[in-house]
Amino acid sequence: MNITKRFGSFVANDNINLVVEPGEIHALLGENGAGKSTLMNVLYGIYRPDGGDILLDGEPVHFSSAGDAVAAGIGMVHQHFMLVPVFTVAESVALGYEPVSGPGRMLDFRAARRKVQEVSERFGFDLDPDAYIEDLPVGVQQRVEIVKALSRDASILVLDEPTAVLTPQETDELMDIMRQLASEGTSIIFITHKLREVRAVADKITVIRRGQVVGEAQASSSESELATMMVGRPVMLKVDKEPAQPTDGGLELHGVSLLSPTGNTLLDEVNLDVRPGEIVAVAGVQGNGQTELADVLLGLETPNEGAVLLDGKDLTRANVRQHLKADIGFVPEDRSTDGMIGAFSIAENLITDQYHDKQFATGPFMKPRAIAENAAKRVEEFDIRVGSVTDAISTLSGGNQQKVVVARELSQDLRLLVANQPTRGVDVGSIEFIHQRIVATRDEGVPVLVVSSELDEVYALADRIAVMYRGRIVAVVSPDTPRDVMGLLMAGVPEEEAMAAGAKEGAK
Repeated sequence: MNITKRFGSFVANDNINLVVEPGEIHALLGENGAGKSTLMNVLYGIYRPDGGDILLDGEPVHFSSAGDAVAAGIGMVHQHFMLVPVFTVAESVALGYEPVSGPGRMLDFRAARRKVQEVSERFGFDLDPDAYIEDLPVGVQQRVEIVKALSRDASILVLDEPTAVLTPQETDELMDIMRQLASEGTSIIFITHKLREVRAVADKITVIRRGQVVGEAQASSSESELATMMVGRPVMLKVDKEPAQPTDGGLELHGVSLLSPTGNTLLDEVNLDVRPGEIVAVAGVQGNGQTELADVLLGLETPNEGAVLLDGKDLTRANVRQHLKADIGFVPEDRSTDGMIGAFSIAENLITDQYHDKQFATGPFMKPRAIAENAAKRVEEFDIRVGSVTDAISTLSGGNQQKVVVARELSQDLRLLVANQPTRGVDVGSIEFIHQRIVATRDEGVPVLVVSSELDEVYALADRIAVMYRGRIVAVVSPDTPRDVMGLLMAGVPEEEAMAAGAKEGAK
């Protein structure tokens, strides 16, 4: 109750009240940076609150570590799994709470395996205690995390963005598991920013914006109503675009393969074309080669085999500077690492790949007035909320930082736009704006390749969808493809088999 958590002068949680009933699935909804994970880290003992109390069954509790929270019956499945790849399922579940037996107090492997089997059988998880974590699909690894929490008698289970790395089918399976756990009396706090999933599974919804609770809602609330609560204003959730009018030329990839330094296959004979005037979106569970594909298209990686052509020009062996001179706009996957320089001003970040242009420099000397005028124009055009363009970009919110990156790339004359996770970590309102600008770039006759782990974004933007699995393009389909078929393709099911399964399901 009344939880407050500060980091210096920044208030991450401001007097938050949240009540979760036994056997309830309570969704904590809000954009990245709203304070959801901070609040849960307070509940889980990772952070100590600066104000307020945690009550369990009406009694105040004080946690000095995650171990205290676990002992009190709180389990947490983090967005990034806390598993050891070379451990077995039983070893991973027992880690930190190992059963021991015998005079030497040795690890009791039988007891560890038995615990996994008991919990798995109770909830129908079908886990092999002897399987190695590194050999398991992501969805099954998530089940291991849930079993780990339940094996420690968790009565409250926190799931932090649990669907971020799942296929649609795995997401549906997780929701079934959540419902089953709730029916057994487990309280579930479901942290997410995905409106569709909240409405599908939640009993109650609490919306957080900028560290404060702004309201509660029921699952019957519309996506528009929830989005308005998250952002504070009405938001258009559907991308408004006309049918694509593609022309000849654009980007061509022929048999592009890429190996890691240790010889592992990262890209496996990728064949793909993106024509001027269309958006091709790459769909797939993260870690299936999407990042490497984008890196190849900026010259950050050089293919071991195959060819990359842009309007017939061979860029296969070109470096980053040559790719930029070929008029390729690139929105990177991680803006903090690859898209901006935090200590530089907003104005400077708006020209970081153009600083040598005559418009902004004469030889080694920059043109401050031209740089400032460019910044003022982009801030207005892209609705970037700033105090001053001379402020460091690190002072902006995540959504406005992303707008700076997008503004820099889209304000140039482009022959290709590669947007890798273009709306990651931004609020719904900024997503709406960025989508509009990407579509406008397409309508100017630019080929656009969008890489996104958000299936809703893929469907909203794409004129064609390329599905990646283990470094290969396994199918190129239309945005009319049903979600269940898309999920099968993302899981590596051959295209004909996936389509047949989807048709069979639709006929029921």
